[in-house]
Amino acid sequence: MNSQDAQDAQNAQNQVPPQHVDQEVDRLALMARAHQAIGKLSDILVPLAAAFTEKGHSLYLVGGSVRDAFLGELGHDLDFTTSARPEETKAILDDYADVVWDTGIAFGTLSAEKHGQQIEITTFRSDLYDGNSRNPEVTFGDTLEGDLIRRDFKVNAMAVEIQADGELKFHDPVGGLEDLLTHTLDTPATPEQSFNDDPLRMLRAARFVSQLDFALAPRVFTAMSEMAQQITRITVERMQVELDKLILGKNPEAGIDLMVESGLAQIIYPEIPAMQMTQDEHMQHKDVYAHSLQVMRQAIDQEEDGPDLVLRWAALLHDCGKPDTRDFNEEGRVSFHQHEVVGAKLVRRRMRKLKYSKQMVGDVGQLVFLHMRFHGFGEGQWTDSAVRRYVADAGELLPRLHKLVRADCTTRNKRKAARLQATYDHLEERIAEIAAKEDLARVRPDLDGNEIMEILNIPAGPVVGKAWAFLKELRLERGPLDRDEAIAELKSWWEGENNE
Repeated sequence: MNSQDAQDAQNAQNQVPPQHVDQEVDRLALMARAHQAIGKLSDILVPLAAAFTEKGHSLYLVGGSVRDAFLGELGHDLDFTTSARPEETKAILDDYADVVWDTGIAFGTLSAEKHGQQIEITTFRSDLYDGNSRNPEVTFGDTLEGDLIRRDFKVNAMAVEIQADGELKFHDPVGGLEDLLTHTLDTPATPEQSFNDDPLRMLRAARFVSQLDFALAPRVFTAMSEMAQQITRITVERMQVELDKLILGKNPEAGIDLMVESGLAQIIYPEIPAMQMTQDEHMQHKDVYAHSLQVMRQAIDQEEDGPDLVLRWAALLHDCGKPDTRDFNEEGRVSFHQHEVVGAKLVRRRMRKLKYSKQMVGDVGQLVFLHMRFHGFGEGQWTDSAVRRYVADAGELLPRLHKLVRADCTTRNKRKAARLQATYDHLEERIAEIAAKEDLARVRPDLDGNEIMEILNIPAGPVVGKAWAFLKELRLERGPLDRDEAIAELKSWWEGENNE
């Protein structure tokens, strides 16, 4: 990847025909793209490479950073490998970087920042796995090739040597560029050996299918299917990280499908494949699972400020309560009464097992719980009270709830779809109309706890909370009350409580 190569590649890129391009032209075009992406960082990379060269070592951009450079998506976090041992790397970075972190030095990794660019440099590795856990015995290697072949997938096993004069030299000992050209995920070693070394790689395969929109090599899928049970060697925290990256990918449906088809989902998130067993009540989808994937895609199409993890999880799982609530009437029609209630419980339980945050568990669970609320009202039946309750129960999740409910319309009947969307348009208009008159975002009782204690002459305790709840219910039902009216209602309620 020298200057002449780059020029040839750029010329080839400029001449790429629109269809049926020659693979060699594709290869040169990718090389040009990578050269251009890496070259933009020469002010940061060349001095760093020169510092390693001065100490007798080489520096290589490696892994996902190289892959992303070829795809034109090089980010702000750069991964490097080097022949230098960790202590030598630290000494170089101390002189070069703005900030250095050595928390990973025991594993051969140093992190740094230079002019806002995140850098991570790891000494060549040649790890040994015991086959029982995914934690290897850290062993430093002596060659670039040895370091690359131990990586998870061939597309992540390419390297670009950054030379002191700014030249770039491409290294691809396992054929990663070929896989990149064909959008294939394959392992450098046999997939059985790779997954036995680190079972998390099976879940990473599903994640990369989603992120990169690649397909698995047949042998990799076979190994995943046969070895899926080994994912239990991995901590749920690590699973959670990969699941979220998968859901946030450009094609999460493909990643979820791979998890289901390989058997991984049955172990990690069984509520997802369970939806395959249930045909939806309209009988217009193959099953609830297929419907849920479509809803997730339609929710994604409504995203405004980038991928929304909460919305995507809620869309995928909104109907996960249907398998447990399926019932048939005398005419043989299927129903799923209160599936949103059961689904919310399932979601909260599973996400807690996967160690999600309390906020995440609450948000996704609440969206699943609320997604059917809209369907309980017909056209023109949204009273002011119903609107207030809808907004109050959704709280800050209201914008996401709007998207989820709209995405949940997957009927092929165009008139029905248009009617549902028009009805929801009307609901949003009603929300805006009432919000213009009162603060719907903060529906609170007209009297606070201190005022309740003063008016009723009672101390702090459960009774104050009960009175507050009464006033909150009154506020939802009737809207804002003036102070005198609120006091009168409170006293009337208190008199009734004491006469019971």
